[in-house]
Amino acid sequence: MAEGGAHIIAVGNEKGGSGKSTTALHLAVYLLHQGYRVATIDVDSRQQTLTRYLRNRRATADTTTGAAILMPKHVHLPTAWGDSVRENQRVELDIFTRAMNGLRNEVDFVLIDTPGAADTLLTPINDSMIDLDVLARIDPKTGEPLEASPYSRNVQKARAERLERSGRNIDWVLVRNRISNLGSHNANRVQDTVERLAQGLGCRVANGIAERVIFRSLFLTGMTVFDPLDATLLGGAPSISHVNARHEYRALVAALQLPERPRLQLSA
Repeated sequence: MAEGGAHIIAVGNEKGGSGKSTTALHLAVYLLHQGYRVATIDVDSRQQTLTRYLRNRRATADTTTGAAILMPKHVHLPTAWGDSVRENQRVELDIFTRAMNGLRNEVDFVLIDTPGAADTLLTPINDSMIDLDVLARIDPKTGEPLEASPYSRNVQKARAERLERSGRNIDWVLVRNRISNLGSHNANRVQDTVERLAQGLGCRVANGIAERVIFRSLFLTGMTVFDPLDATLLGGAPSISHVNARHEYRALVAALQLPERPRLQLSA
């Protein structure tokens, strides 16, 4: 259970293009459809991918009738541009803290990209040996992890601080993303390495999300596989790929073992 209200879910990975925003919005919309109150916070002032995704969603909601397009409460945090780096960091931390304090008792779940503030940390990793260096330096010949990456060390520091402060650890979950639908020796090697990394880092591994063209098209409308999509929004009927993606994300949510909260009664 989160401290003082909302359960905080961070979707974090230092590498761009790992599917953080797609994953975060799919989790948010799933939880909304389960009757929970949900907020999202975009701390990435440079890319603003999650904010753009939600702007696309709002534009679709404003021009679509007859579909229940649920919106999370969204906060985009600005960047401080003063001359002092230390002062900028202090200002940004203050803005973040005030935003979090304002949301804790307003919603049930908050999705962010800052691991240190999380109850649950979900790290999507592209299904490639190259992308595993976000977690550790890997021996190129044997595939064995050699040493933790700066990102992993920062997460471990945040976990230790959280444990000392509250007696509760950050539940860290790794998920392979953009998995090829065709099995291969490399895919099996990635899975084995991720499992070894998880054992060494003290985290868990959830079943992954397959590579699907639909995710790129959904971004343009701000939609997810959990939305009531019709031919107008999809350009055709939902495909088997769409249905399978929905099952994969449901399995991911189940793997996160999120706490039960009182739910709103959604209208039919």
